[in-house]
This record gives sequence, structure tokens and C-alpha cells, in this order.
Amino acid sequence: MVRLSVIASALVASLVGFGGTLALIVAAAQSLGASDGETSSWVAAICLAIAGTSGILSLRHRIPIITAWSTPGAALIGTAAGAATMAEAVGAFMMASGLVLLTALVGPVGRTIERIPALIAAAMLADVLFGFVASAFQSATALPGLVLPLFALYLAVRIVRADLAVLAVLAGGLALACGLGLADLTAADFHLSRLTLVAPSFDAGVLFGLGLPLYLVTMASQNLPGFAVLKASGYRVPARSILGVTGAASLLVAPLGAHTVNLAAITAAICTGPDTHPDPAKRWHVGLAYAGCYIVLAAFGASLAALLAAMPTELVATVAGLALVTPLTGALATALGAAEDRFPAVVAFAATASGIAFFGIGAAFWGLAAGLVCLALERLRR
Repeated sequence: MVRLSVIASALVASLVGFGGTLALIVAAAQSLGASDGETSSWVAAICLAIAGTSGILSLRHRIPIITAWSTPGAALIGTAAGAATMAEAVGAFMMASGLVLLTALVGPVGRTIERIPALIAAAMLADVLFGFVASAFQSATALPGLVLPLFALYLAVRIVRADLAVLAVLAGGLALACGLGLADLTAADFHLSRLTLVAPSFDAGVLFGLGLPLYLVTMASQNLPGFAVLKASGYRVPARSILGVTGAASLLVAPLGAHTVNLAAITAAICTGPDTHPDPAKRWHVGLAYAGCYIVLAAFGASLAALLAAMPTELVATVAGLALVTPLTGALATALGAAEDRFPAVVAFAATASGIAFFGIGAAFWGLAAGLVCLALERLRR
């Protein structure tokens, strides 16, 4: 008999993960010029990948392994507006997925990634996240009647339940936008999800400017913290198995428009503690319940994405921005935590923020490279 607490934990984790950052997926798709069908396919495919990987890994290893889409990866994709087409982005998704698989298969590659200083990866990520958070505040200027009440709602709910604050903003924003007559629901196409193939295009600039940074932020900001959550809960982490399964699943759904699937961190914490089940050996059931939740979300994800697409862009920007405040806080804290290494972290942040592009490769890659060079020189000087 499955405990009710197991089902409740799976339901809360899936709703927080899906509802809290769905707006970010829609924003990323819009930045690439994706059609409604491609956006719907993106959401459905990645939900199916999350369901499959969580269910398979939890059942195989008998521990609560919770996967999710790469939230910082979606934020990174959102910065590619005008720099990549949907087909080129799919090529980059395939490259990132292939690198995750390579990390699982080749031990030295994984150890090399683990040696990338967290502060440099965090500085690059902080700039990507900052753009979305700033957009939320910029939206307040364009539509103060919609955005300012949502800010107030976010702060009020956060006092009581910080984990539900973004969900409250999403629900309140949808209701308020409809009440103010700002939603264009007549053009929305509500239907069960359909999968759409997107033929990949492999452009060197996009591969190195989007695919490589997507791989790095997914590893540094999602998989490694996810490993830490499992370790903190007392579980032995089957790292290579997790990377192999999530990398293969990501590669499989990339032609359907979906970006990478990875180990969850924040939502995993909801499912790995004693509140889920007092017996650690039986908590793996939550992975199966979580997979079931995402199968349902995959079926109806198209309608949810269409609902968000029918809303004013300021609402999408506000929900996405507020969802990334906490990750931005963590990234900045990591980047600026060690006083002696703040200079290379700031260089990485500034280089990424500059938007520079050489040889067709975007700023995220050059920000990472500049930070690593400065860090090496600083340590050589010391």
C-alpha cells in the first residue's frame, strides 16, 4: 500500500517544477521563433522524458531519483533571440545531450567537468538569470496594473510558503489578466499534446555558443547539486547511471524540440526526506508517483502552454523572472563567496553580460573562457 505522503510529495514536486517554470519554457520557445505546435511538442516531449527517466532510475536503483528539465538551460536558451533558429537550437540540444552521455561513458570527461570552478560557472549563470529577473521589473513599467499586484502576491505568499509563491503568482496572474481583458483566448488552440519532429541544423556558432554552455550549466547548476541532495539524504549516488539515462533520454527527445533533462535539485529535496516516507528504503516509490504526474502533464501540457501563450508577454516575463530570483541569489552567492576569487567571477559575469560574439560563438561561452583565464592567472600570481 502506497502511503498518501508519497503521492502528496510527488504531486507537490511536479506542480512546483512544472508550474513554476513553464513560463520559462514558453519564453525560450518564443525567443527561437518556435510555432505553437513546436512549443507544444517541446513541453510534451520533455515531460515524457522526465516521467521515463524518473520512473526507470527510481525502479532500477530503489532510491528516489527525481529528474526535471534544465531551468537554467531554458534561461540560457531564452538569450538566443535572433541568434538561432529552432532547427539550429535542436542541433545544439543534441550536442548538449551527447556531451552528457559522453560524461557518463568516459570517466576523465566527468572528472574534468567537476574541476570547473563552481564560482566561474555560477558567474556565467548569474548573468543569464539576471536578464530574466530584470525583465520582470521592466514589465512593471509596461503593465503596472497587472505586474505590481503580482509582486505583492509573491512577497505575501513567500512569507508563509516560499515554495508555493511562484505557483500563486502564476494562478493569480492568469486570473488577473483575464479579469483585466488582457488575454487573447480566442486565438488559443486548446488540445491534447501532439509531438512534432524538428529537423536539426548544425551551425558551428550555435553549437559552441548555445550547445556547449547548455551542457555546462546543466551539469554545474543541476546535476551536481542534484547529486548533493541525494548524498545529503543518505543515498549512494549512481552518478554514471543517472547521466547515462538522462543523456540518452535528452538525445531521444531533442528532435521533438525539447532541451535537456537532468537530475532535479530543489524539487528533489521535496521527495527525498522523511516527510515523504519515514523509511528511506521505501522512498523510491515517490519516483514512480512523480513519473505518473508527468505523464498527465505531458498529455495536457499543450493546453497549458497555449494558455500562457495567449497571455500578455509581461505576465510570462513576470512569472519567469520571479521563478528565477532564488536561483539567481544562489548563483551570485556562489560566484562572490570567496573574496580572493571575486575578480575572475566578475570578469566572467561582465563578459557574458556584454553580449560579445567572436567566430559566431555567443557571449556565454566567452564569459566562461574569460573567467577561467583570469582565475588561472590570479592563482598563478598568488
